[in-house]
Amino acid sequence: MREISSTSLNLNQYYITRLNLTRSFGEGRGEVNLLTMPIITSSDLATNIYPEIITEITRTDTTITDRAINAAIQEAKMYLARFDLVQLFGTDSTAPTVTDEYLKSLVKDLACWHLLRLSNVGIDYTAYRTAYQDAIGALKNIMAGQAQPEGWPYLDTSSEETPPGDSISWCSNPKRNNYY
Repeated sequence: MREISSTSLNLNQYYITRLNLTRSFGEGRGEVNLLTMPIITSSDLATNIYPEIITEITRTDTTITDRAINAAIQEAKMYLARFDLVQLFGTDSTAPTVTDEYLKSLVKDLACWHLLRLSNVGIDYTAYRTAYQDAIGALKNIMAGQAQPEGWPYLDTSSEETPPGDSISWCSNPKRNNYY
């Protein structure tokens, strides 16, 4: 039996390091961003769907879960435009500054629905559809101002300036001439 020494194995070829990524993709070109931290991750979905079911639905392809999470985040942002989305959701380079469990719960319900549309393996489809519709209803109530989440920062519109100039304009409809 041949003994394998650590020098005969090159373990670096099996692991991705930051150095290998920068050699392959370059620094700062935007293809790979290791600092991105969304409001929820695929491990956070374990509170709504068992991890083995997620693995079975996605067939161990983590990009499917990431796409479902990104779609859920974008869907939630559509309803929350009057709030400061940078503080609630963060950006590609910064984490969210406001952590709200209710918002995370809504985004998880949306992400689970986007994931289950692919395949519903051993899951009650109607329960998740109801959770999705409830999350959308809650986001619509927040958007309409019928519900006020505590601690969510509003978008700062005080820095917006009026257009330069002091001209005004007005117009009216053309005069109607009725003949009887």
